Amino acid sequence: MRIFFTSLFAFLISGLAGGLIAQWLAVATGAEEEYIIVFMFSVLVTFVVTFIFFVAQLTNDPVAAVASAGKWTLIAFVALLVLLVALVLYSDSSAAVVRKDIPMVAGLGLPGLVTIVIHWLFVRWRVKRGVADTKAG
Repeated sequence: MRIFFTSLFAFLISGLAGGLIAQWLAVATGAEEEYIIVFMFSVLVTFVVTFIFFVAQLTNDPVAAVASAGKWTLIAFVALLVLLVALVLYSDSSAAVVRKDIPMVAGLGLPGLVTIVIHWLFVRWRVKRGVADTKAG
């Protein structure tokens, strides 16, 4: 039951943080309808990260699994973000179009990174605390 509640609270906290960052970016860049994609992507990242860390908590060594899952999730997300930036920068579009796409790319990247990091920190804290409680009891 502890794993379920840890995942639920991590989902809520990291989703809220990612959503707030997306909202802040939308206001700061004067975004319009196209920013709906950023909010949808933020929710998708939250669901995927919650599933990854939920499965990591079910292993025999949850502390190591959560650390590994966090590291590899960040690496994969940053690699996908770098590919997206390369696609935007090296497309056949003019410089004005590329300048217009930069806030959208930032909107896809920053909320996802914040979501992953906060989720990782919260789950890591709860797993370490759970292991310490089991050893003490």
